[in-house]
Amino acid sequence: MQDAALRLKALMEQLLGAPLPVRIRAWDGSEAGPPESPVLVVRNRRALRRLLWKPGELGMARAWVAGDLTVDGDLYAVLDVMAELVWERGEDARTLREALRDPEVRAAVWGLVRMAGPPLPPAPPREEVRRRSHLHTKRSDRRAISHHYDVGNDFYEIVLGPSMVYSCAYWDSPDGTLEDAQRDKLGLVARKLGLKPGMRLLDVGCGWGSMAIHAAREYGVSVVGVTLSQEQAAYARKRVAEEGLTDRIEIRVQDYRDVTDGPYDAISSIGMAEHVGSDRYLEYARDLFALLKPGGRLLNHQIGRRPWGNESAYEIDEFIDAYVFPDGELAPIGGTVSGLEAAGFEVRDVESLREHYALTLRRWVANLEADWPTAVRLTSPGRARVWRLYMAASALAFERNRIGVNQVLAVKTPDTGTSGMPLRARSWR
Repeated sequence: MQDAALRLKALMEQLLGAPLPVRIRAWDGSEAGPPESPVLVVRNRRALRRLLWKPGELGMARAWVAGDLTVDGDLYAVLDVMAELVWERGEDARTLREALRDPEVRAAVWGLVRMAGPPLPPAPPREEVRRRSHLHTKRSDRRAISHHYDVGNDFYEIVLGPSMVYSCAYWDSPDGTLEDAQRDKLGLVARKLGLKPGMRLLDVGCGWGSMAIHAAREYGVSVVGVTLSQEQAAYARKRVAEEGLTDRIEIRVQDYRDVTDGPYDAISSIGMAEHVGSDRYLEYARDLFALLKPGGRLLNHQIGRRPWGNESAYEIDEFIDAYVFPDGELAPIGGTVSGLEAAGFEVRDVESLREHYALTLRRWVANLEADWPTAVRLTSPGRARVWRLYMAASALAFERNRIGVNQVLAVKTPDTGTSGMPLRARSWR
């Protein structure tokens, strides 16, 4: 009798204490749930064992990456309706121990155990990082960056497109092209930094060299770009050579903490500070402050989260930590500004680009889905699933104001108080 979906739906609703907002299709072909709802496909009993051994986000992520769970139809729709139950319970979530005090919850768990089959825990997918140091040493940061970025430049070409910019674009209109929006973002950064011919720019976390190339080619500056990724550096150097800019751009595999050849006129840090860690943030800000000339500007482009009522209860997202950005941490924008000010910077402008990142992520997801077989071949099925889930879920998080992204412009203002900023800076001319 094909009834696994009906049984699973009843047990999940008993466990959650709420109606299941998706339709379930089980491994035996049965379906249950609202007929017009998005469909969550439970492909085998192993998916249940993953959820039982790691309840919540990490168990769901492991099942997804391994291919035990999938979606039939619109991934965004499934994520949107499931997010509140699984991914966004935050500081108000009950712990498993608290939940198991409820007899109905215990009964539901035992029902799932009986459905799941053999009790041994499945091995985590090979794409999972099995460490939890969060020390942000130079060695651990190098490994974390390698895990995320050294997955193959060909794979990133599929996702990012010709711009090869892995950060939020800057859109005039949702109907614009990704390439134009990324070019406009690089131009925005350059204008905020006040780049002019002859200036010296440090690009921290330079990625595949796009900001360095734009600054040197369009503004006539000399650039040092630093990254911890060997693959990024090789790709960036090749691009620099093809542009004929080797006399103006140097790409280094180097930790920002080891840069000692300042002072620089300006520093760009685009999508890099999320890797620094809260315990190291003041060190990061002080190091960049020391590398700037008096009057020099820093443009810090960084993802931020909403503040928690009890900040000590905040924990790093399990899925992101295990599969995407090991040791990555998000901080509220207030903490970012305070850290920069504590290091000596004068913060002159804060601009939110939250909606811009949602648009960017949806384009990246579309790029990945459009060339899915090639992406799988270049990496692995699990790795491609990681990026699809991570980017789609992140797009929704930006759209719903659960996370944001901000450009903070800060100046190393000298004792004279002469910042060098225009009186009406927002025109960025």
